[in-house]
Amino acid sequence: MRIELGDFNNPQVIALLKRHLEGMHEHTPAGHVCALDWSGLQQPEISFYTLWDGDQLLGCGALKELSPTSGELKSMRTADAHLRKGVGERILLHLIAEAKRRGYRQLSLETGSGPAFEPALALYRKHGFVKGDAFSNYQASNFNQFMHLSW
Repeated sequence: MRIELGDFNNPQVIALLKRHLEGMHEHTPAGHVCALDWSGLQQPEISFYTLWDGDQLLGCGALKELSPTSGELKSMRTADAHLRKGVGERILLHLIAEAKRRGYRQLSLETGSGPAFEPALALYRKHGFVKGDAFSNYQASNFNQFMHLSW
């Protein structure tokens, strides 16, 4: 398996990002989806990574720089055929290591609430993320929640 920068022209990447947005809209109340669209992921402050096994895309995740000392996790998604196989954890560990390599002292994320989000929340908690306050330009609501990991 290998992690590499995502190729936005790869049909597998396009399909996975489309599935990610569909899933967010399926499990999130209208007006509360904070997932980045195609163009949002292609901003200079965002590094988008993909995990591959041979020529098969397993998952993706992004790291957004918020400041020289903090970052945000974005667009974490495992391909449906590879759920519960450690793909998300492998991507998360890569993003944490990259954040540390960059000199960040904190990673944050915004996510939803409810059964569809529980597997991701369990993964984040397993790796030390704790609930906290809204950050960046996010607004707290009854649906979303915020997690932070500091070192």
